[in-house]
Amino acid sequence: MIKNIVVDFGGVLIDWNPHNLYDSYFGDKEKAQWFIDNVCTSEWNSQMDKGKAFSVGVSELIEKFPEWEKEIRIYQTRWHEMVTKEMPGMYQLLADLKSNGYPIYGLTNWSDETMQEELARWDIFRLVDDMVVSGRERLLKPDPAIFQCLLSRFKIEADESVFVDDNIKNVEAAVRLGFHALHFDDSESLRRKLIDLGVKL
Repeated sequence: MIKNIVVDFGGVLIDWNPHNLYDSYFGDKEKAQWFIDNVCTSEWNSQMDKGKAFSVGVSELIEKFPEWEKEIRIYQTRWHEMVTKEMPGMYQLLADLKSNGYPIYGLTNWSDETMQEELARWDIFRLVDDMVVSGRERLLKPDPAIFQCLLSRFKIEADESVFVDDNIKNVEAAVRLGFHALHFDDSESLRRKLIDLGVKL
């Protein structure tokens, strides 16, 4: 029996994407893609998700790529431009889940520094009862340790919980730990998948 809903944030509740900033900054999607693939990479961003201070991460990257100093700095100073909207339909889906008595927990790979800004910006986070943020814990999905942190902190069981993420590696990790894990595509397909699991909606 499903008793708990656990959701990722970026790509599930809110639309976070470096292209939201850099496509318009460069005015050239191919140049933006090169920059994201080679300079401000997902691997570099993961260092901040794991707790490294943004000021340190930015300084280290500028040492490596001094010719891109301005573009690297706006990754931090214009971070909010990477998050452009709530994912369509997700506010209503979470509201429906809560009205049916399901607690909603967050489990996200996110810098604790920038997470605070996003929590204040978006109404959807008011529907989240509590959360585990990687930057605070210094652990990253798909490490089983961060899932165990969630389970122990909120005193919930994996086999009574649905976990939703847009990253298939995180979904697979959750399955191995006993969660009912779902790969996120959009709110409508997620709603159908939840109903198929017996979730009341």
